[in-house]
Amino acid sequence: MIIDTHCHLDFKDFKEDLDTVLLNAKNNNIHGMQTICTKISEFPNILQIAKKHENIWCSIGTHPHNANEENNISKEDIIKLCMNDQVIGIGETGLDYYYENSNKKNQINSFLKHIDVARETNLPLIIHARDADKDIIEILTQEYKKRPFTGVIHCFTASYELAEAALSIGFYISFSGIITFKNAEDIRKSCKKIPINRILVETDAPFLAPVPFRGKRNEPSYITETIKKISDIKKISIQEATEITTNNFFHLFTRAKL
Repeated sequence: MIIDTHCHLDFKDFKEDLDTVLLNAKNNNIHGMQTICTKISEFPNILQIAKKHENIWCSIGTHPHNANEENNISKEDIIKLCMNDQVIGIGETGLDYYYENSNKKNQINSFLKHIDVARETNLPLIIHARDADKDIIEILTQEYKKRPFTGVIHCFTASYELAEAALSIGFYISFSGIITFKNAEDIRKSCKKIPINRILVETDAPFLAPVPFRGKRNEPSYITETIKKISDIKKISIQEATEITTNNFFHLFTRAKL
């Protein structure tokens, strides 16, 4: 049984054939998915998908790209929405200085707000990190000292220094189909160093389809290629990689129940 820990089932890419996509996933031994919120204003639709389909959970949060747009949403507003049983994580939040679609100040303020929500709700933080390793390391380290919280660096493409900082406070690292890309040797080297009991798998669908599907719309059923690559890197069986990463998911996202 595989869990796709991070996908976006509410995106327009799945509007016409979501039921088929979910059937494909089930036929490929994917029996659980977390559909991720990137805009709190769009949360009702995300929640509806989670409520309608068995073994689909969701998160609540504002992607750093949308930090300007949702700057006025309060911590209390987010906490209220976390009362829904289908909500198992906070985010995705974090920092993205590559695109900087929102200004850095608003991104940081949003990130700190989500950390507070994670503390208050005891739900894990889901962190997007792109070209902002230094600030993310500093924020995580300082905030964790104030009061602990749990979480994951999703779709890991950052430096190993960020992985070390995250692991040192008990975080998990999640790998996507990028790990199968020809030019992703640094990511594979990081994966080799990271303990298998701290690794999650995800698709980030509809983005980042793994080889041999690269260039196509990604979907949860393709996560098997990521599992295969991790099993190869770790020199363990596909079954063992599947079992361990699935157990890791339930250890982190404790509200998720099958």
